[in-house]
Amino acid sequence: MNGLTITRRATILSLLVEGNSINATCRLTGASKNTVLKLLADVGEACAAYQDRVMRGLKCKKLQCDEIWAFVGMKQKNVPVALRGILGLGDVYTWTAIDAETKLIPCWHVGSRDSDSAKVFIDDLAPRMAGRVQLTTDGLKSYLTPVEDAFGANVDYAMLVKLYGPAVGGAQERGYSPAECCGSVKGTV
Repeated sequence: MNGLTITRRATILSLLVEGNSINATCRLTGASKNTVLKLLADVGEACAAYQDRVMRGLKCKKLQCDEIWAFVGMKQKNVPVALRGILGLGDVYTWTAIDAETKLIPCWHVGSRDSDSAKVFIDDLAPRMAGRVQLTTDGLKSYLTPVEDAFGANVDYAMLVKLYGPAVGGAQERGYSPAECCGSVKGTV
C-alpha cells in the first residue's frame, strides 16, 4: 500500500463512502482487495484516534444511547458450539451515544450486549462531557450501574421503554418485518 498516491487513496475512500462495495471499488480502481481492506483499516484507526483525542469537553445537553445489532459471518444461532463466545463472530452490537440536538456522536463501542460492554461504553462517554447531561437509554438494565458509577449525580437519567405488538394483518403477512411499536413508557432513573 505504500505505493498508493494520496489521490488514489482519496479515490478509493470516496468510492467506499459513496456506498460502493469493496469488490466494486477494486474493479473501479484496479486496486487489490487486500490493498483496499488495509487502507480501510488504517483510515479507521486514524479516525478513531482523532475522535478519541478531539471529542473532549463536549457541551452536549441531551444524549440518547442505544445499541445497534449486526452479525459477523453468521447469526448467533448458527455459530458452532466450539466457536461461541468469540467476539467478532455471530451477534455484535455497536453501542452509540448521539447528541439529540447536533447529531454528534461523541463515542461508540463495539462489543456484546452485556454489562461489561455497557461499562466500557459509559466509562468512555462520561469523561467526554463538560457538564451535566440529560441521558436517555432504552430499558436495557445493563446501563444502570455503569451510568451511576461514571456520571454520579451529574446526570439526569431516563429510560424510554418501547412497547411492541403484532403488526396489522398478523404474523403471516408481515414476513421478516419487525413488530409494530404500539406505545412507550418513560421512566426516571
